[in-house]
Amino acid sequence: MFKYGVRDMISFHIQENRSIYLFITVLFLIGIIFGAIVVNSLSLTQKHDLYMYLGQFFGQVSEGNLAQSSAIFSQSFAHYAKYFGLMWLLGLSVIGLPVILILLFLKGVVVGFTVGFLVNQMGMSGFLLSFVAIMPQNFILVPAFLIAGTASVAFCLKMIRHQFLKKSSTPFFPIFIKYSALILCVGAALAAASAVEAYLSPLLMRFVLTTF
Repeated sequence: MFKYGVRDMISFHIQENRSIYLFITVLFLIGIIFGAIVVNSLSLTQKHDLYMYLGQFFGQVSEGNLAQSSAIFSQSFAHYAKYFGLMWLLGLSVIGLPVILILLFLKGVVVGFTVGFLVNQMGMSGFLLSFVAIMPQNFILVPAFLIAGTASVAFCLKMIRHQFLKKSSTPFFPIFIKYSALILCVGAALAAASAVEAYLSPLLMRFVLTTF
């Protein structure tokens, strides 16, 4: 019964917010495309400076001179938790709606720019590096951000209907509890993403750098 109830709740949540999920996913994909396009607008000097910085970083990776995995995990988890916390907080404010959309768009821009720059500068090696250094944790992070973003936008819209349009007679506090619980549950995925980034990605990067 419990499993059936959880599955039913997930199905209802997706059906209820299907249009928001579609909009946010498209927005995120546009951000990725925009980030990849921005790479081509960089000057040669800017590309050279970024490439030199990446070269130093990859040199440290291949030599095993990165910070301890536990420190990387702590920093990554704190960063993602702040991002999630900010989205949750913005969801509690009507004026936070456009900011949530901007944050999701910028997340897409960062992913697109990073992958695009590596491929632009390093070709197939850059593609492999982006695949092992960026994609593993983002396979967890991207769905988590899309779910959190959708929940925040949906809660903002419910607040607007409840406070200004007076179209909802449903008690507001249970909606807030469900919203906060969803953000907290999805936020648990941040630990898995941070672990991948701290313990798995450096090993995969070192393998690619020493092999190709």
